[in-house]
Amino acid sequence: MNKSFWLSFLLLVLNASVFAGTKTILLIGHKPDHPPKSHVYLPTCELLAKCLQQTVGVETVVSNEWPKDEKVAERADALVLYTNPGAERTLQGSGAKAFEAMMKRGAGLVAIHWATGINKRNFPRFGDKWIGYLGGAWISLSASVTFGESPLMQVDPKHPICRGWKQYVLADEWYFNPIVGKNSSVLLKVKYDGKDLPVAWTTERPNGGRSFGTTIGHFHRNFGNEPFRKMIVNGILWSAKLKVPEQGGPCELAPDDPLFPKP
Repeated sequence: MNKSFWLSFLLLVLNASVFAGTKTILLIGHKPDHPPKSHVYLPTCELLAKCLQQTVGVETVVSNEWPKDEKVAERADALVLYTNPGAERTLQGSGAKAFEAMMKRGAGLVAIHWATGINKRNFPRFGDKWIGYLGGAWISLSASVTFGESPLMQVDPKHPICRGWKQYVLADEWYFNPIVGKNSSVLLKVKYDGKDLPVAWTTERPNGGRSFGTTIGHFHRNFGNEPFRKMIVNGILWSAKLKVPEQGGPCELAPDDPLFPKP
């Protein structure tokens, strides 16, 4: 066999190897339901997808609502929700069966801001299951919220999600009284009225699946802040069981990029 045959064969093997190692991350958003510059769901998902694609071996799919193509969820290694209350978006409706299948096979789960929520009226029906999957929850509109400014503090600085960024002052919306599951660990906190307020947690589910929930992410402008963006990207990579570099996941985004949050 000639040299060109072996070269072609080698390239085929290498390509297959890369494809086999690819992790697919599904990001779900939807149409706006808040004033401009807050809860900017779909553009933020596109922004995060662009950052995640800077990690070798990552494929991203951004979907407006639950994807109609069932194969997308079937091949996804992690699901990222930047939506209104995530419990109702995953545990009922057209995507419920696919979501349950994802969780049963150990896919990662990330919920940002309101997506950590579950409506109070549905807590008896979905609460235990949602907390079991995400590792925590915020009971939507049953607890107070406020806008505040505080250092974003790392409870466990050695966790991979904390790589590549340090404590800084964050202005955001704080959700009071989040539920952090008994098998979960608080990762990030802020100070409000002199008291610690958990704003992010992690959990590793019994079947090996990883979940990261954070109640911050109200203002779109915060996604233009590299430490904030890196923290979210790290959380997604970790949930997908990808190695988070010591300097944190790459998340370059130029200020003139169309996806960069406008002032």
